[in-house]
Amino acid sequence: MRKKAIGFLDSGVGGLTVVKQAMRQLPNESFYYIGDNARCPYGPRPAEEVVEFTWELTQFLMKQDIKLLVIACNTATAVALDDIRKRVDIPVIGVILPGSRAALKYSNNHRIGVIGTQGTIDSGVYEKTLLDKDASLYINSISCPKFVPLVESNQYHSSIAKKVVFESLQPLAKLNIDTLILGCTHYPLLKPIIQNVMGDHVHLVDSGAETVSEVSTILDYHQIAALSGDEKMENRFFTTGSTKLFSDIASQWLGIEGLTVEKAEVENR
Repeated sequence: MRKKAIGFLDSGVGGLTVVKQAMRQLPNESFYYIGDNARCPYGPRPAEEVVEFTWELTQFLMKQDIKLLVIACNTATAVALDDIRKRVDIPVIGVILPGSRAALKYSNNHRIGVIGTQGTIDSGVYEKTLLDKDASLYINSISCPKFVPLVESNQYHSSIAKKVVFESLQPLAKLNIDTLILGCTHYPLLKPIIQNVMGDHVHLVDSGAETVSEVSTILDYHQIAALSGDEKMENRFFTTGSTKLFSDIASQWLGIEGLTVEKAEVENR
């Protein structure tokens, strides 16, 4: 069991920010990743549709015989996590609870900001999770629907990205928050620009990075963590969209030249 891969799913390339952290923190593990780039973004879609798509991606990864599933998408975590957990017999981890825990740890003035897709923000899941742990918090959340298309089109280093991020975050920049949750796994690719807009005094919480620490704990708890002497499988990357665009972004972000990306067919027909 411990030699099997960990599966990651996302609406597109955003979940690669989680995989990057996993490669650093869990060097003995093997990873299978699928991005639903053909149907990205998930944020504006109805919850029922996101649940359906997430289940399709889950089924795809389950056929690859994974040992643990990470829903590396905030929108999918918000609406589909409980459903997926009921339907599979392996551990399933989302990105919202770890990010919320980290924000509580880092915030000193109890004023926390959250940015995410429309679906994640509308669900109110971050506010509920945070307030359930500390009712005294002041939380301000805004959706940033233009961020995901910037990342998916590989424009996250462009002057357009700087302009979009600046305009989108102005309402939050004027508030006295000391912690900002990046409530979408695409957003860490925009982290330098976001930090510049918000200022160095604001701690940015990468929900995906925090999730990997929880993955490590769950692997140990279930005694399925790969050991240093185990033979590793090759990491595999799948997309429902353009393999070239995915490969370009993934190679750049993960620092892997010539990364091979496989085409995935996941829709129920």
